[in-house]
Amino acid sequence: MSDSNITKRALATALKQLMSEEPFSKISVGEICERCQLNRKSFYYHFQDKYDLVNWIFDTEFITVASQREYQHIWEIFRDLCNYFYHNRDFYRKALQIKGQNSFSDHFRELMFPFLSEILKPLISVHASDDDPGLLEFQVHFCSDALIATLERWLLDREPAPPELFLRRLKSCLLMISGSVSDGLFTEDV
Repeated sequence: MSDSNITKRALATALKQLMSEEPFSKISVGEICERCQLNRKSFYYHFQDKYDLVNWIFDTEFITVASQREYQHIWEIFRDLCNYFYHNRDFYRKALQIKGQNSFSDHFRELMFPFLSEILKPLISVHASDDDPGLLEFQVHFCSDALIATLERWLLDREPAPPELFLRRLKSCLLMISGSVSDGLFTEDV
């Protein structure tokens, strides 16, 4: 492992330890550096701020690992994501509550949109027409926002359901919605 990665991992470990002890808003870059015996210059060489460090943790612990796997079905990566969050829920409960510029919540939404688009497009019944060329994009955004909000609510729950149960419930909701659309339940003009 390169010196750069050793430094980044030390900073990440220090932040995780500190987040288990106090709210993120109370943690300073100085405290993170002190915890792992590095100087602030080392921190800022690798990260813009502590928010960037939180995002890096997710990117390296989940995104990098998941991108190296060969998934047969798109739901497999979602299962791995739910398992990862569930097993790291103490950290991510706090990370998801961080708001503001460069927050994990915003970073997560940005990363999830293309992935969720792939899951949702086959389920969304689109009646493309020349008078509404943005309909598909609107539907994908609507459903993506709903899925991300549901995922966050699940993770922030005091006692979240096990990932397998959560995914079963999520799939049943998506199938119900796609079935309702195909059955004509939502066909009345607005």
